[in-house]
Amino acid sequence: MKLVTKTVLITVKAPPNPSKKYQETNCCAGIEIDTGKWIRLYPIPFRLLNDYQQFPKYSIISVACTKPLRDKRIESYQIDQDSIQILRHIGTKNSWDERKSIVLPALSPSFCEILEEVKHHKSLGIFKPDNIVFKVGKTVSKDKKKRQIAYNQHHLFDKTLKPLEEVPFSFYYEFKCHRCPTCNGHKLMIHDWELTQAYRSWRHKYEDKNLLLNKIEEKWLHNLFSCKNDVYFCVGNVWRRPKQFMVLGVFYPPKSLPTLFA
Repeated sequence: MKLVTKTVLITVKAPPNPSKKYQETNCCAGIEIDTGKWIRLYPIPFRLLNDYQQFPKYSIISVACTKPLRDKRIESYQIDQDSIQILRHIGTKNSWDERKSIVLPALSPSFCEILEEVKHHKSLGIFKPDNIVFKVGKTVSKDKKKRQIAYNQHHLFDKTLKPLEEVPFSFYYEFKCHRCPTCNGHKLMIHDWELTQAYRSWRHKYEDKNLLLNKIEEKWLHNLFSCKNDVYFCVGNVWRRPKQFMVLGVFYPPKSLPTLFA
């Protein structure tokens, strides 16, 4: 299929997964600048990219891509990884004004409404949650043999990747939809690369398991959901299980200060 070039503000980066074809891949998503719509970019072997292509969150990138053959989700695109170019990074000045001007027009009224749109193949969204609770559960270890086979392909690539340490916990948000009286509540797994990397690095600083988990909760609940921030969840679903969504990231611009005339 014909490649088209997309310009995208990257807002979320999922943790990498072992891959038979690429050693390891990430799924990234964001807002297409020209249309203001969500877009999913896959597969991105992020740690195998050239250094000048390894974009941080809130970068605007240019990438050539095409619609995948099997994935029918309206936001999904398969990329040509060699075409990735970082155009610029959007910072946090003026209370995240430029970020908000791109992200918030894509806001959905609620997660309940996003679920209703799954029948139309919608699979990404952003919404405002309420009554957030942070939960931790143990995770089931993945097939170590398949994992090792994926990373043993290093002779096919310019780089040799060291397998990332598996995180033995799963993290969740329980919440209700903001201003949605009919919402019965939801529980979604957090699938955010920043959180898993925090666990790996903080594990050496906080050797006590309970202290480590408390520090993660402090960051991903109390700090992000401070009364100073205006908080939104960015979510995406699983290709083969379209009703199964995960929190891919938290968008938390500071609340605007009231003016004299507000």
